[in-house]
Amino acid sequence: MKGKVCVVTGANSGVGRAMAAQLAELGAHVVMVCRSEERGREALEAVRKATAGQVELVIGDLSQMSQVREVAREVAGLHPSVHVLLNNAGIYLPKRQLTPEGLEVMFAVNHLAPFVLTQELLGALRKGAPSRVITTSSAGHRLGHLDFTDLQCERSFGGIQQYAATKLANILFTRELARRGKAEGIVAHAFHPGGVASGFAQDEPGLFGTLMWLGRPFLRSAERAARTGTFLASSEEAGNSTGEYWADSRRKKPSREAGDDAVAARLWEVSLELAASRRSG
Repeated sequence: MKGKVCVVTGANSGVGRAMAAQLAELGAHVVMVCRSEERGREALEAVRKATAGQVELVIGDLSQMSQVREVAREVAGLHPSVHVLLNNAGIYLPKRQLTPEGLEVMFAVNHLAPFVLTQELLGALRKGAPSRVITTSSAGHRLGHLDFTDLQCERSFGGIQQYAATKLANILFTRELARRGKAEGIVAHAFHPGGVASGFAQDEPGLFGTLMWLGRPFLRSAERAARTGTFLASSEEAGNSTGEYWADSRRKKPSREAGDDAVAARLWEVSLELAASRRSG
């Protein structure tokens, strides 16, 4: 990985920070994308101290597509060639919230931001080819379904259901990107990091939130959870295939809907329309 530019979103903590550190340890030049400048700088210094690697920080709120584009412009300005993009930033919310651009927050952060960031960095990824786009999904995608008539949950909202739908969208996006990018040397994979010891869903009211809180001591560390993402970014094996779903550094079969090429193509087109409608400047 020496000399390769790797962009990691959601890198201030958890799996993102662990992947940044692991890639820096392998010799990559890592760009950490974080929402908070204070937390981002803390993470940057921690990774630098632990790895003595080349690490940079870019700040942006990925819930807003205008800022996603600013992040892409800054990254491309620093690095005309990008070899690996790790779309890792994600969020879970038990109640429906909207971004200033009118998008449901989980849909914006978990799906549309990776879609837009990848689109905006395609030029740099082409220059860095063979390049890779790795997106953090979840086994929870198996609970998800995409209702194209209500992607923003205006009629009905459930936190777990919407989170699962966005994780399903990650795999469908990966599938279509793999199809479109293959001829240009762009490989795409999605992965499940495993149950990670974090605050995920512990705000969820009722039994589910209680179970998540009680189960936290039995969950894996961020460092262990990051290994599959790092493997997909760096291994020769992962570079010899594209469009797959992984867990524990092994190929896994996703849900039936996640493997539907027609749904993947439709999501791509809808995402292009949504992204275009939130473009300014």
